Amino acid sequence: MNSDKSIWASLPVPAFLIDGDDRITDVNSAGEGFLNASARAVQNSPVWDLIAVDAPLEEALQRARANGTPLFVNDVDVGTGSRAPLQCALQIAPLANYPGMMILMISPRELAGRMTQNHSVKSAAQSAIGMAEMLAHEIKNPLAGITGAAQLLSMNLGPDDLELTDLIVAESRRIVKLLEQVEQFGNLSAPDLKPVNIHDVLDRARRSALLGFGAHMSIQEDYDPSLPLALGDPDQLLQVVLNLLKNASEAATGNGTIRIHSYFEHSFRLRRSDGSGHSLPLQIEIIDDGPGLPEGIKADIFDPFVSGKENGTGLGLALVSKIISDHDGWISVTSVPGRTVFRLSLPRAPRGEATPQ
Repeated sequence: MNSDKSIWASLPVPAFLIDGDDRITDVNSAGEGFLNASARAVQNSPVWDLIAVDAPLEEALQRARANGTPLFVNDVDVGTGSRAPLQCALQIAPLANYPGMMILMISPRELAGRMTQNHSVKSAAQSAIGMAEMLAHEIKNPLAGITGAAQLLSMNLGPDDLELTDLIVAESRRIVKLLEQVEQFGNLSAPDLKPVNIHDVLDRARRSALLGFGAHMSIQEDYDPSLPLALGDPDQLLQVVLNLLKNASEAATGNGTIRIHSYFEHSFRLRRSDGSGHSLPLQIEIIDDGPGLPEGIKADIFDPFVSGKENGTGLGLALVSKIISDHDGWISVTSVPGRTVFRLSLPRAPRGEATPQ
């Protein structure tokens, strides 16, 4: 197989050679990135100890090995010890001239189709925000008049009636604050893209959180020290991470734990319906041990005005999604009680642009 080493190394998806005992005998570079471990470290390890597949594959693999036939599994969740499950397609085939040997290839789900849907959702969201901006501008003026009138009335009222005018003023100010958030969402400028050390951004966000809203939380770092520079706007990315940390802190029922995990995934690509695409190898995960997202809003959590918090505006995660989209990145979430993972996928800075900001 030495003559095929260059082909093996250049495969764009994680690939593993498995012997008759389902142990890994070799792994390509994409597979090393997928496992976050070197080929030497995983050699001779049982493949199903390192790769968790949400499907009963062992018996099917044995049948495919015995019959010398390939096995294809689509849309199955695949995870490892260092990452949350990712929906993938699996291809398993016998290796010619090597009895009992099988090759396993893992293809993370391409995001084609979802991109088309994402663009339509994004357009609808932009239209909704545009309408909301217009309404915000028109509503703020009469609200100011209502607040002023209530304050004038309160000057001539007794203590029993002051409660009513105080309520009018407080609620009016709350609505104005919401309208200002709507305007901020619509006025977000395009990102100033430059090479950025994402760990600097994560550290700034972590320190800020621990000094404020996340003081009751344990926020742990789990960084890949070899991560290359990202291409992004450091201030906007800081806003994204702070928002995610704030959501995780507010979701905790008491003292909870948040883990910030960074790693490099060679094979993660964003593919559009027209066949074009680009690589998003830098992965950042914000992982908390809170109660998880409410079932009814999981699918729409990044849409404007969708919130799982009482009195929430539903604009925080929509803003996060908009910023990441403007970075040509991707954001996703998986959530079950006790484990919620927000995953950011970002492009790396072009080689040669090595000045972090």
